[in-house]
Amino acid sequence: MGRKFIKKKKVEQLEIVPLDENPPLPSQRPSDEVVPKKEKWINKQRVLVFAARGISHRDRHLMRDIKTLMPHHRPESKMERSKTLAVVNEMCEMKHCNKAMLFEGRRKRDLYMWLANTAGATGPSAKFLIENIHTMAELKLTGNCLRGSRPLLSFDAKFDEVPHLKLLKELFVQTFSVPNHHPKSQPFIDHVYTFTYLDNRIWFRNFQILSEDGGLSEVGPRYVMNPVKIFDGSFTGKAIWENPDYVSPSKQRQMLKKAAKDRYVNRVEQKVQQEATRPVKAYEGIDNEELFDDADPLETAKLLALKAKKQLEQKKTPKSALTKKIKDKQMEAVKQVIEQRKARVKREKKV
Repeated sequence: MGRKFIKKKKVEQLEIVPLDENPPLPSQRPSDEVVPKKEKWINKQRVLVFAARGISHRDRHLMRDIKTLMPHHRPESKMERSKTLAVVNEMCEMKHCNKAMLFEGRRKRDLYMWLANTAGATGPSAKFLIENIHTMAELKLTGNCLRGSRPLLSFDAKFDEVPHLKLLKELFVQTFSVPNHHPKSQPFIDHVYTFTYLDNRIWFRNFQILSEDGGLSEVGPRYVMNPVKIFDGSFTGKAIWENPDYVSPSKQRQMLKKAAKDRYVNRVEQKVQQEATRPVKAYEGIDNEELFDDADPLETAKLLALKAKKQLEQKKTPKSALTKKIKDKQMEAVKQVIEQRKARVKREKKV
């Protein structure tokens, strides 16, 4: 009898998957599951930039230039002048903004700018008088920068020394700096804002960075901020700092009008004084007045020669007069000598 051979089944070996490879994702996911999202835009600063009614065309162009420089701004229509400034906090809350920049005009001449931290209406807020306004379209400068690019902020050394300037520096940094990875911004840094403190004012300039060694070219706009007051709240609260050197523009115009009026009064007084001190009689004629009557130069020369001869004759004294004066002086000297001798003889006799 022969042996029966049973065929053994081959055992299938499992495939070893390396650990560094990720398993495939399921084809479907439940709707309740939250998609993980990595956000790079962390700084959510939003600035509400708007104006009150009554600003001039140049002020409106300045506001438009500032809006183009700040891609993180939120626009808003003009605010009625009848509303109080406390309404701005509610407007910022509806627009989801935590900073506010309000332009307020007076008499179509003066422009005031408010900067405030409206997050929770905690403040602070600062009021500035804007002077020497020059917009981008007006200047026609050679500099240029990318729209929506992020700027560098350069501050004067005074902003680290004076207390109220430290506060304003922090307010400027949070308002003008463009947040990193903002959706409307560009990932480039090609211009710089300079804040210079000079003559009790803050001078704002915008420069294009031409090269790494410090080459700059101005872009615009340019203006000067004269700080008026700083409040502890957002458009409300008590004043924690006030500029002692601030003079309102209306007061300056009033002083100029008064100075012009004083100039007019002085001019009138000078006219009255001139009329009062005017001489009644005419001045006497000058010497040699008759020389100018004759147009002939030869005749004029003869007259001048005669005049000179007469003056010399008048100056010369005759010899007889000189000898007489000498004799008189000699006789007086002899008389004095005789009198002195007589007086000496009388003294000797008495002794």
